Amino acid sequence: MPSHPATTHRPLDWIDAALAALDEQGLRRRRPERAGPQGARAVIDGRKLVNFGSNDYLGLAGDPRLAEAVREAAAREGWGSGASPLLGGLGESHRRLEARLAEFEGTEAALVFPSGFAANCGTVAALVGPGDVVCCDRKNHASLLDGCRLSRADFRVYPHNDFARLDRMLARPSEHGRRLIGTDGLFSMDGDLAPLVELVEVAERHGAMLLVDEAHATGVFGPGGRGVAEHLGVEGRVPVRIGTLSKALGCAGGFVAGSRRLIEWLLNRARPYLFSTAMPSAAAAAALTALQIVEAEPDRRNGLLARAAGLRERLAAQGWDTGGSASQIIPVIVGRPERAVELSRQLRNRGLYVPAIRPPTVPEGEACLRVSLTSAHTPEMIERLVTALEESASG
Repeated sequence: MPSHPATTHRPLDWIDAALAALDEQGLRRRRPERAGPQGARAVIDGRKLVNFGSNDYLGLAGDPRLAEAVREAAAREGWGSGASPLLGGLGESHRRLEARLAEFEGTEAALVFPSGFAANCGTVAALVGPGDVVCCDRKNHASLLDGCRLSRADFRVYPHNDFARLDRMLARPSEHGRRLIGTDGLFSMDGDLAPLVELVEVAERHGAMLLVDEAHATGVFGPGGRGVAEHLGVEGRVPVRIGTLSKALGCAGGFVAGSRRLIEWLLNRARPYLFSTAMPSAAAAAALTALQIVEAEPDRRNGLLARAAGLRERLAAQGWDTGGSASQIIPVIVGRPERAVELSRQLRNRGLYVPAIRPPTVPEGEACLRVSLTSAHTPEMIERLVTALEESASG
């Protein structure tokens, strides 16, 4: 047996220097630890804080009705799904959830994925590939951007919400086959809405498929809570609609809603669906209950959006830059990562959890505090935030 010379170099030694570089730039992330249920109040890193860092927009994550649905389904169907639905079979709660989602969205069919990230990645890569072209908004969620890259289609990025530039991109002579436009409906960091009326027109003019990710808008926007496409009156003209169960619905998983042929194609070609174990049946049962609440209690979303509008107005009056936010997601843009981290620390010392968002999650120069408002936040909680930010601005 030949001997190997001793060496002090190990294959992962480079990570230490790379992490140190992140520290120097103020970009290293650390996970806060939460105890107890998700909600407007939470114990984070051992401290009781008012929580403005959650996407639980309708306050359903800790709702006892969802917990009861989980208990009943787990007793009936067990917990683990065992395999992909194509191997282990489609569970009773999964089947009911897909039918209910199609009814909720007003589409022919729906398909549930283990996560919203999987739904986006899998759908994009199933719809386009080598020889095709996919156009994506610069500020889309990472799951859409990654799906575009994984598709191996010609990947083009257009400036944020610049539908005129997109129109010119698609008007150029091209040998491409299929064309796909992908956009968030509600952008997760900026809190602004996509110009879906104009994007629908661009897509129809150039014979392109339009995919809208409604992850942050499902349950919140539109008369029925279906998202920005419903809010702007174009949902019938958006052939590929993606949503998540993990934000306003307080559950887990993602879904695609559309025509039967779209769902049948994804069932056969979306790799994250084909090769992932299905989410637990009990999670699907919880989502069914959440959908019932979304439909039965519209005051949750209506009140949330009204309070968000009031908060944006007050923060703007204090001189804070909230960008183009038109939703429950309100960035307080401060520019430098160090400034965002320091403001977040100051607010935490006042009993408020508002996370700092830094590159690469947002572009360079757009580091911010991301205020995520939910229907569970009381006027008193919001007043504490406004007061704390006012004092931080003057300080």
